[in-house]
Amino acid sequence: MIFDVINYIIRGTLITVSVAGVALPMGLIFGVALSLGRVYGGTLLARALLIYSSIMRSVPPIVLLFILYFMMSDYINLSPFWAGSIALGVISGSYQMEIFRGAFLAVGAGQMMAARSIGMSRMKSIWYIILPQALRVAVPSWSNEAAMVIKDSSLVYALGVPEILRRAQFVSARTYQPFIAYITAAGIYFLIILAFNRLLSSIETRTRIPSME
Repeated sequence: MIFDVINYIIRGTLITVSVAGVALPMGLIFGVALSLGRVYGGTLLARALLIYSSIMRSVPPIVLLFILYFMMSDYINLSPFWAGSIALGVISGSYQMEIFRGAFLAVGAGQMMAARSIGMSRMKSIWYIILPQALRVAVPSWSNEAAMVIKDSSLVYALGVPEILRRAQFVSARTYQPFIAYITAAGIYFLIILAFNRLLSSIETRTRIPSME
Protein backbone atom coordinates (compact mmCIF):
# COMPACT_ATOMS: atom_id res chain seq x y z
CA MET A 1 0.00 0.00 0.00
CA ILE A 2 2.82 2.38 0.87
CA PHE A 3 4.40 1.83 -2.57
CA ASP A 4 1.06 2.55 -4.28
CA VAL A 5 0.59 5.73 -2.24
CA ILE A 6 4.07 7.02 -3.07
CA ASN A 7 3.73 6.11 -6.75
CA TYR A 8 0.38 7.88 -7.03
CA ILE A 9 1.71 11.09 -5.47
CA ILE A 10 4.90 11.03 -7.55
CA ARG A 11 2.79 11.06 -10.72
CA GLY A 12 1.72 14.58 -9.78
CA THR A 13 5.33 15.77 -10.08
CA LEU A 14 5.06 16.44 -13.81
CA ILE A 15 2.00 18.65 -13.25
CA THR A 16 3.76 20.58 -10.47
CA VAL A 17 6.82 21.11 -12.66
CA SER A 18 4.57 22.14 -15.56
CA VAL A 19 2.77 24.74 -13.43
CA ALA A 20 6.11 26.20 -12.34
CA GLY A 21 7.37 25.92 -15.93
CA VAL A 22 4.57 28.24 -17.07
CA ALA A 23 4.54 30.60 -14.08
CA LEU A 24 8.30 31.21 -13.79
CA PRO A 25 9.03 32.32 -17.39
CA MET A 26 5.84 34.36 -17.44
CA GLY A 27 6.80 36.04 -14.17
CA LEU A 28 10.29 36.64 -15.56
CA ILE A 29 9.03 38.44 -18.66
CA PHE A 30 6.41 40.32 -16.67
CA GLY A 31 8.90 41.24 -13.94
CA VAL A 32 11.60 42.47 -16.31
CA ALA A 33 9.10 44.59 -18.26
CA LEU A 34 7.67 46.15 -15.08
CA SER A 35 11.11 46.77 -13.59
CA LEU A 36 12.16 48.60 -16.77
CA GLY A 37 9.11 50.81 -16.37
CA ARG A 38 9.92 51.31 -12.70
CA VAL A 39 13.52 52.35 -13.31
CA TYR A 40 13.37 54.07 -16.69
CA GLY A 41 9.69 54.92 -17.16
CA GLY A 42 9.52 58.28 -15.43
CA THR A 43 8.14 59.41 -12.09
CA LEU A 44 4.43 58.86 -12.77
CA LEU A 45 4.83 55.33 -14.09
CA ALA A 46 7.29 54.45 -11.32
CA ARG A 47 4.80 55.54 -8.65
CA ALA A 48 1.96 53.62 -10.26
CA LEU A 49 4.08 50.47 -10.42
CA LEU A 50 5.16 50.97 -6.81
CA ILE A 51 1.52 51.02 -5.72
CA TYR A 52 0.78 47.96 -7.85
CA SER A 53 3.77 46.09 -6.39
CA SER A 54 2.83 47.01 -2.82
CA ILE A 55 -0.72 45.74 -3.27
CA MET A 56 0.33 42.49 -4.97
CA ARG A 57 2.97 41.70 -2.34
CA SER A 58 0.67 42.54 0.58
CA VAL A 59 -2.17 40.15 -0.31
CA PRO A 60 -1.74 36.39 0.35
CA PRO A 61 -1.02 34.48 -2.89
CA ILE A 62 -4.00 32.15 -2.41
CA VAL A 63 -6.36 35.14 -2.29
CA LEU A 64 -4.79 36.64 -5.44
CA LEU A 65 -5.00 33.23 -7.10
CA PHE A 66 -8.77 33.07 -6.58
CA ILE A 67 -9.26 36.72 -7.63
CA LEU A 68 -7.27 36.30 -10.84
CA TYR A 69 -8.83 32.91 -11.56
CA PHE A 70 -12.39 34.18 -11.35
CA MET A 71 -11.51 37.38 -13.23
CA MET A 72 -10.06 35.34 -16.10
CA SER A 73 -12.94 32.85 -16.09
CA ASP A 74 -15.36 35.71 -16.83
CA TYR A 75 -13.62 36.49 -20.11
CA ILE A 76 -11.59 33.45 -21.17
CA ASN A 77 -12.47 29.77 -21.03
CA LEU A 78 -9.31 28.34 -19.48
CA SER A 79 -8.70 25.03 -17.75
CA PRO A 80 -7.84 25.20 -14.03
CA PHE A 81 -4.25 24.27 -14.93
CA TRP A 82 -3.74 27.21 -17.29
CA ALA A 83 -5.72 29.66 -15.19
CA GLY A 84 -3.75 28.73 -12.07
CA SER A 85 -0.40 28.81 -13.86
CA ILE A 86 -1.06 32.22 -15.43
CA ALA A 87 -2.29 33.60 -12.11
CA LEU A 88 0.88 32.41 -10.37
CA GLY A 89 2.92 33.98 -13.16
CA VAL A 90 1.23 37.36 -12.61
CA ILE A 91 1.77 37.09 -8.85
CA SER A 92 5.43 36.12 -9.30
CA GLY A 93 5.91 39.00 -11.74
CA SER A 94 5.25 41.53 -8.97
CA TYR A 95 8.02 39.98 -6.85
CA GLN A 96 10.38 39.60 -9.78
CA MET A 97 9.84 43.27 -10.62
CA GLU A 98 11.55 44.19 -7.35
CA ILE A 99 14.33 41.67 -7.95
CA PHE A 100 15.16 43.08 -11.36
CA ARG A 101 14.70 46.67 -10.25
CA GLY A 102 17.48 46.11 -7.74
CA ALA A 103 19.58 44.42 -10.42
CA PHE A 104 19.15 47.36 -12.82
CA LEU A 105 20.12 49.80 -10.10
CA ALA A 106 23.18 47.66 -9.27
CA VAL A 107 24.57 48.25 -12.75
CA GLY A 108 26.70 51.36 -12.50
CA ALA A 109 25.34 54.58 -13.98
CA GLY A 110 28.59 54.90 -15.90
CA GLN A 111 27.51 52.00 -18.10
CA MET A 112 24.61 54.00 -19.50
CA MET A 113 26.74 57.11 -19.89
CA ALA A 114 29.42 55.17 -21.77
CA ALA A 115 26.85 53.60 -24.10
CA ARG A 116 25.22 56.93 -24.85
CA SER A 117 28.61 58.58 -25.42
CA ILE A 118 29.35 56.25 -28.33
CA GLY A 119 26.05 57.09 -30.01
CA MET A 120 23.73 54.32 -28.78
CA SER A 121 20.11 55.25 -28.19
CA ARG A 122 18.62 54.91 -24.71
CA MET A 123 16.66 51.82 -25.72
CA LYS A 124 19.68 50.14 -27.31
CA SER A 125 21.80 51.01 -24.28
CA ILE A 126 19.29 49.28 -22.01
CA TRP A 127 18.84 46.27 -24.29
CA TYR A 128 22.48 45.58 -25.19
CA ILE A 129 24.41 46.96 -22.18
CA ILE A 130 22.28 47.23 -19.05
CA LEU A 131 19.88 44.28 -19.38
CA PRO A 132 22.50 41.53 -19.95
CA GLN A 133 24.42 42.64 -16.87
CA ALA A 134 21.27 43.03 -14.76
CA LEU A 135 20.10 39.52 -15.61
CA ARG A 136 23.40 38.11 -14.40
CA VAL A 137 23.30 40.17 -11.22
CA ALA A 138 19.76 38.98 -10.49
CA VAL A 139 20.49 35.23 -10.60
CA PRO A 140 21.07 34.74 -6.82
CA SER A 141 17.88 36.58 -5.82
CA TRP A 142 15.93 35.04 -8.67
CA SER A 143 16.80 31.54 -7.46
CA ASN A 144 14.96 32.30 -4.21
CA GLU A 145 11.88 33.43 -6.13
CA ALA A 146 12.08 30.30 -8.30
CA ALA A 147 11.95 28.15 -5.17
CA MET A 148 8.96 30.14 -3.93
CA VAL A 149 7.10 29.65 -7.21
CA ILE A 150 7.70 25.90 -7.11
CA LYS A 151 6.30 25.79 -3.57
CA ASP A 152 3.43 28.14 -4.45
CA SER A 153 2.49 25.81 -7.31
CA SER A 154 0.86 23.72 -4.59
CA LEU A 155 -1.81 26.43 -4.32
CA VAL A 156 -3.41 25.33 -7.58
CA TYR A 157 -4.72 22.29 -5.70
CA ALA A 158 -7.50 24.65 -4.55
CA LEU A 159 -8.63 24.87 -8.18
CA GLY A 160 -8.75 21.10 -8.53
CA VAL A 161 -5.46 20.65 -10.40
CA PRO A 162 -4.15 17.14 -9.56
CA GLU A 163 -0.59 18.15 -8.64
CA ILE A 164 1.46 16.75 -5.75
CA LEU A 165 -0.44 18.29 -2.84
CA ARG A 166 -3.86 17.51 -4.32
CA ARG A 167 -2.87 13.87 -4.74
CA ALA A 168 -1.43 13.72 -1.23
CA GLN A 169 -4.68 15.17 0.12
CA PHE A 170 -6.71 12.58 -1.79
CA VAL A 171 -4.54 9.70 -0.60
CA SER A 172 -4.70 10.93 3.00
CA ALA A 173 -8.51 10.98 2.92
CA ARG A 174 -8.76 7.60 1.21
CA THR A 175 -6.20 5.61 3.23
CA TYR A 176 -6.25 7.46 6.56
CA GLN A 177 -2.45 7.67 6.32
CA PRO A 178 -1.82 11.43 6.32
CA PHE A 179 1.76 11.15 7.57
CA ILE A 180 2.88 8.93 4.70
CA ALA A 181 1.02 11.06 2.13
CA TYR A 182 2.29 14.43 3.25
CA ILE A 183 5.84 13.35 4.07
CA THR A 184 6.05 11.95 0.53
CA ALA A 185 4.79 15.26 -0.89
CA ALA A 186 7.31 17.17 1.25
CA GLY A 187 10.14 14.94 0.05
CA ILE A 188 9.23 15.46 -3.61
CA TYR A 189 9.10 19.25 -3.22
CA PHE A 190 12.46 19.15 -1.45
CA LEU A 191 14.10 17.17 -4.26
CA ILE A 192 12.64 19.38 -7.00
CA ILE A 193 13.82 22.58 -5.33
CA LEU A 194 17.21 21.11 -4.46
CA ALA A 195 17.82 20.09 -8.07
CA PHE A 196 16.66 23.47 -9.39
CA ASN A 197 18.81 25.39 -6.90
CA ARG A 198 21.85 23.33 -7.87
CA LEU A 199 21.20 24.19 -11.52
CA LEU A 200 20.87 27.90 -10.75
CA SER A 201 24.00 27.84 -8.57
CA SER A 202 25.91 26.44 -11.54
CA ILE A 203 24.48 29.16 -13.79
CA GLU A 204 25.38 31.82 -11.22
CA THR A 205 28.99 30.59 -11.06
CA ARG A 206 29.34 30.61 -14.84
CA THR A 207 27.73 34.01 -15.41
CA ARG A 208 29.13 35.91 -12.41
CA ILE A 209 30.50 39.32 -13.39
CA PRO A 210 34.09 39.59 -12.03
CA SER A 211 33.83 43.33 -11.47
CA MET A 212 31.35 46.03 -12.33
CA GLU A 213 31.97 49.76 -12.27
